[in-house]
Amino acid sequence: MADRTFKPSASWDNLRLRADMLKRVRTFFDDRDFLEVETPLLSADSVIDRHLDPIPVTLFEDPRQPTVGRQMWLQTSPEFGMKRLLAADAKRIYQVTRAFRACERGHQHNPEFTIVEWYRVGDSMFDGMALLAELGKELLRVEAVRTISYREAFELHIGLNPHTAGLEEIAQVGNRDLGGLPPQYAGDDRDEWLNFLLAEFVEPKLGVDGPQILYDYPASQAALARVRDDTPPVAERFELYVNGVELANGYHELLDANVLRERNRITNTHRSREGKYTLPEKSLLLDAMDAGLPACTGVALGFDRLVMVAAGAKSIDEVVAFPIERA
Repeated sequence: MADRTFKPSASWDNLRLRADMLKRVRTFFDDRDFLEVETPLLSADSVIDRHLDPIPVTLFEDPRQPTVGRQMWLQTSPEFGMKRLLAADAKRIYQVTRAFRACERGHQHNPEFTIVEWYRVGDSMFDGMALLAELGKELLRVEAVRTISYREAFELHIGLNPHTAGLEEIAQVGNRDLGGLPPQYAGDDRDEWLNFLLAEFVEPKLGVDGPQILYDYPASQAALARVRDDTPPVAERFELYVNGVELANGYHELLDANVLRERNRITNTHRSREGKYTLPEKSLLLDAMDAGLPACTGVALGFDRLVMVAAGAKSIDEVVAFPIERA
């Protein structure tokens, strides 16, 4: 039964730490001439991701029929709104806001959480990684943030090249050491295998000796990142880890609206095959990209997890006042 006590789950020491870190986040970006912005939490548009499940809201006009009305979505991140601002001539922007994701509850997850997201026009992926490293050093009070490529991490911890290994070679590792994929995954899906091996063998070792950024993901896992024409091509995507916990996800942002349209179509196909609801493929973000999204890099940081790391907490409940059971 849900714990409906009125008291917060976090200690006052952790809530004070949280407040101090929020101040330091704003100071960090203000000192670098970023503009703090706000975008809608409720929108007709939504990020289309195979693994993120936005929460639908019916915007009714008649209170006698609260289930009849316009379909809206609580945002999984402020990405769409912030990119619309970039297409309207913003140069350096950041936001501290709430985000919502269904089907996510655990010691590192709460369906409602705080996210810090930022974009800077003109940055390459490596510029974006450097800025993320600066923020990590400032907020976690460490001397350095190391980097490792996705390929290097897989070769170091698993012994295979994730960009060139075939499905059979990848599956062989999982079948040998883990007894295969969990039943909810498709056994012939190469990216599901890579995600599974990443979670089981690689992620627990990332950031153990200090914050570490993983970069250059497989091209098939680009999401909203550009694909760089290496041999083989790689997605210009990066993530920050501390003690095996992912704290931030960044992209050298995709600019081509037609590429995003095709990615959205493919992602919705995957969602449908898995029995999930599909998400709206038309959006004002696509209109903004058609008008011209400037070259930029963006990063989304899970603020609650960051506070967990700083506080040495084992659960997100220790650093938020009221998790979903007490909401």
